[in-house]
Amino acid sequence: MTAAPKFTTLGCRLNAYETEAMKELSRQAGLENAVVVNTCAVTAEAVRKARQEIRKLRRDNPDAPIIVTGCAAQTEPETFAAMSEVTQVIGNTEKMQPATWQRMAKGPDFIGATEKVLVDDIMSVTETASHLIDGFGTRSRAYVQVQNGCDHRCTFCIIPYGRGNSRSVPAGVVVNQIKRLVDKGYNEVVLTGVDLTSWGADLPATPKLGDLVMRILKLVPDLPRLRISSIDSIEVDENLMQAIATEPRLMPHLHLSLQHGDDMILKRMKRRHLRDDAIRFAEDARKLRPEMTFGADIIAGFPTETEAHFENSLKLVTDCDLTWLHVFPYSKREGTPAAKIPSQVNGNVIKDRAARLRAAGDAQVEKHLAAQIGRRHSVLMENAHMGRTEQFTEVSFATPQTEGALVQTQISGCNGTQLIA
Repeated sequence: MTAAPKFTTLGCRLNAYETEAMKELSRQAGLENAVVVNTCAVTAEAVRKARQEIRKLRRDNPDAPIIVTGCAAQTEPETFAAMSEVTQVIGNTEKMQPATWQRMAKGPDFIGATEKVLVDDIMSVTETASHLIDGFGTRSRAYVQVQNGCDHRCTFCIIPYGRGNSRSVPAGVVVNQIKRLVDKGYNEVVLTGVDLTSWGADLPATPKLGDLVMRILKLVPDLPRLRISSIDSIEVDENLMQAIATEPRLMPHLHLSLQHGDDMILKRMKRRHLRDDAIRFAEDARKLRPEMTFGADIIAGFPTETEAHFENSLKLVTDCDLTWLHVFPYSKREGTPAAKIPSQVNGNVIKDRAARLRAAGDAQVEKHLAAQIGRRHSVLMENAHMGRTEQFTEVSFATPQTEGALVQTQISGCNGTQLIA
């Protein structure tokens, strides 16, 4: 008996997007009875989890070929090729090529038969593969890839070696995708990428992300809500600030790639902004859009981080008035410059600092929720009883609502993690 391949996705939204594309490629090729694992390489822990997941999948699927792809497969293919559970390792470029899936669809004997590892030089890739699918998501929200790769070389980060250099999807392609998604009934579109604010640098006339946002809002007037995912605040352009100020359909929620709150650590990370730059951007954005809410990535325990350095990160949470924190305990990644720094921070100290950052984030969420009580919000329903506000805050409804609908409601209270409508 034949069956469609089983897919497991680890890591970011972009990986989830690409899994949807691989599902379509495998369906078109006729691949059957295989297990595909789309891995993440952002931390050493992510690679460990990938190996753990592969072993579990082998126990659950003793006879199926296991195909491993994604960033961890790209950056350390030999790690996965050495696993007896793995049949084939394919790179991030190969996973987006129809020919890869057509060859594997010839049967189990063809998967891994000639070369167990099919991983090319990611730095030679110059195009994205966003045309493979229009987007993915729930019935309410769709994610659209507009950029891939990264030209920066932060000392803690392995991702450029998994994703390659920055490359952009042309604006016309993006607009047409979003038009089709709106025609299918989506009320919100999220623009995704590895380094979203670098969008356009490789395109003719080098447009900026703000140009793309303004073009989408102008040419897709029926799109109710546009959201942008993680951005580098130091790269935000004038048109994006203009959109923040004047376009209510651009959601007042930005996730900032900050990473730290101390200037010395930021320099050692090879970041391109300083502490005051982050604070100034948050202040400027809020002047233009008072309801703006920020998320942020912050790393705890980067090599050489002292208690004084860490306190600057902790203080940044309130100085920028951040709400949704993604806290990463520093994880040594072989192949990155930071891994070679002699002054690595003790693991227990890292855990403690990460916990203190999360506690600060919890307090900020509590403050944000309390401030919404009594206010009216437009809530995009993700299921019958839960939706999200413009600021991406969860709202709980006792009365069932229509999934995918935009519901105008007044907030009556909160329960610690959600607003109550």
